[in-house]
Amino acid sequence: MSDTQQLQANHVAPSILSADFARLGAHVAEVMDAGARVIHVDVMDGHFVPPITFGPNIVAALADQVHAAGGVLDVHLMIERPERHVEDFVKAGADGITVHVEATQHLHYTLDVIRQGGASAGAAICPATAVSALADVAAAGVLDLALCMSVNPGWGNQSLIPHSFAKLQVLRAAMPAGIAVEVDGGVNEQSARSVAESGANLLVAGSAVFGAADPAAAFAAVTAAAWPA
Repeated sequence: MSDTQQLQANHVAPSILSADFARLGAHVAEVMDAGARVIHVDVMDGHFVPPITFGPNIVAALADQVHAAGGVLDVHLMIERPERHVEDFVKAGADGITVHVEATQHLHYTLDVIRQGGASAGAAICPATAVSALADVAAAGVLDLALCMSVNPGWGNQSLIPHSFAKLQVLRAAMPAGIAVEVDGGVNEQSARSVAESGANLLVAGSAVFGAADPAAAFAAVTAAAWPA
């Protein structure tokens, strides 16, 4: 399965933002042994969003491990002027890179650079941004993934915004069939089924997985809740 096909399939994507960085490799191994195939990497710059997290070095540190296990690295850039940095993340081993429509004036260019580098190109919208902001890049054929933020990016411990369910339905209907739809924020065992039914095929889960005493079991529980057998 290609990287793009992985992102188009149904997956819970554990976010390493909530992992224990003293044992990051072990934490990632636990969820991948449990079946995770998309590892989500939240990059924050202290400008577009308040926190500062990490850069391409973390992607490079995980790339071999994730790829050897048959997984992909899904990198979410919550940074200003992402067009300045996407090439570094591609070189580090990112398989998919998502940028925010609110963070660049050059969205088409940025997505095109990501794709030319060999990665899947995603665009994210914050809760106050309309789905229509993605229409032109979707029609232009430079978009592989549409990310709907179901919380305000950059602030922890938020609950999923209820309007996100309706917004996901609009987003899925507006995107061509080949474009993945991802949701990020407040996804847990209780909300997973509703966001999946609303049209998301990629469910980012941070504290719901890595905040649990047993991340592997938590990952399995969120996955089972989203797509019951």
